[in-house]
Amino acid sequence: MTGATQNRRTDSGTAGREAPYGHSRGSTALSTVGLPDWLDPVVQAARTVRPTQLSRFLPPEDGRGRQSAVLILFGEGPRGPELLLMERAGSLRSHPGQPSFPGGALDPEDGDPHTTGPLRAALREAEEETGLDPAGVQLFGVLPRLYIPVSEFVVTPVLGWWRSPSPVGVVDPAETARVFTVPVADLTDPRFRVTVVHPSGHQGPAFTVESALVWGFTAGVIDRILHFAGWERPWDRSRHVPLDWRA
Repeated sequence: MTGATQNRRTDSGTAGREAPYGHSRGSTALSTVGLPDWLDPVVQAARTVRPTQLSRFLPPEDGRGRQSAVLILFGEGPRGPELLLMERAGSLRSHPGQPSFPGGALDPEDGDPHTTGPLRAALREAEEETGLDPAGVQLFGVLPRLYIPVSEFVVTPVLGWWRSPSPVGVVDPAETARVFTVPVADLTDPRFRVTVVHPSGHQGPAFTVESALVWGFTAGVIDRILHFAGWERPWDRSRHVPLDWRA
């Protein structure tokens, strides 16, 4: 599960809210204009889902937590709709070795964390971690902010459409071990769905795809998107996979 994986993807409502400024190479305006029809359920889910429907871990009311953002990027591959994921380097302090969405903490130059800051951060981090060209990404929605207690990150999930795909791969091995795409068809396939059991006793949804075990925050968000978009298929939640004690 190491080394770079190069992927190049070919192509392929109502106007969304407009942000007051753009990324240096990609726009931070939210728009649903021109999205493929299959993304309509995701657009609708983003507009209606409540924080408590996504996770029981919500941002602390006292404002604690480090503001961050992830890019949930949908593209179109040889097998249809797909998601861009990466594997974090094993040497990182936060969530080492875990598959994840591209993303990270907001920098001061990203701007207001309550408006366009997370949009800019999601694009910037995706470019830094995967080599993605932000100019080819159309941002179309934002999910409610969530919380990762173990790292104290307050995370804004930003939804994007890979309108003009670009090559991606490992940019800095100290941050990223692998970059890969996962067909949505595999994420909805019951054969690739399991429940992980953490040594603490916590259980959560997971996916065994592309030689990776996708679990934790990333798997939880994917699970909820599949559910509220109406894409989820019945799967055996009694299939348990234990996590290593170091996870």
